[in-house]
Amino acid sequence: MTVAKLFMSGGSQAVRLPREFRFGGSEVEIFRRGNEVVLRERPANLSVLLDIIDSMPADMLTDLHDEPPEEREGL
Repeated sequence: MTVAKLFMSGGSQAVRLPREFRFGGSEVEIFRRGNEVVLRERPANLSVLLDIIDSMPADMLTDLHDEPPEEREGL
């Protein structure tokens, strides 16, 4: 397993990534998944979102029922 070095940069903790883990852009997304911290390249456009939507089951929204608006007196 490859190990990365931690250091302080100003008031933030930073990670020095080895060459084989470098990113192409100037920003990454960061989030926690359980006890892991995940860095991933930030997508340049919405194609990633469209791929996620496309991978969802076709019947995912079949249980939603949109009721017609209620008739109200005085409105």
